[in-house]
Amino acid sequence: MKFLIDRCAGHRLAEWLRSLGHDVVEAIDLGRDPGDSALLSTAQKAGRIVITIDTDFGKLIFADDEQHSGLVRLPSVPAQSRIALMEQILVRHEADLLNGAIITVRGNRIRITRRGGP
Repeated sequence: MKFLIDRCAGHRLAEWLRSLGHDVVEAIDLGRDPGDSALLSTAQKAGRIVITIDTDFGKLIFADDEQHSGLVRLPSVPAQSRIALMEQILVRHEADLLNGAIITVRGNRIRITRRGGP
């Protein structure tokens, strides 16, 4: 899979995904922070799933109807738990990720919003 890791999501997560053979770009490597909307657009054009802890991406998609190729939001997930949670998401929800779903993790709950509805 192709991912774009937001600056706030962490380098360790990016390295772990690479170790599994995924195509990973880190936002920090793209230069100066262009803002969430531009980052989402960059990811969408490249067919990348954004991984972030930032909740603003949800507003961009749901309220502003911006295009995307998938989103994993980990707003309340501590850094030390992100890899374990992403492992669960990759195993249980690979098809959803490949189909551009929005996956939000809050506590022990994983919510999936599929394209075209809940």
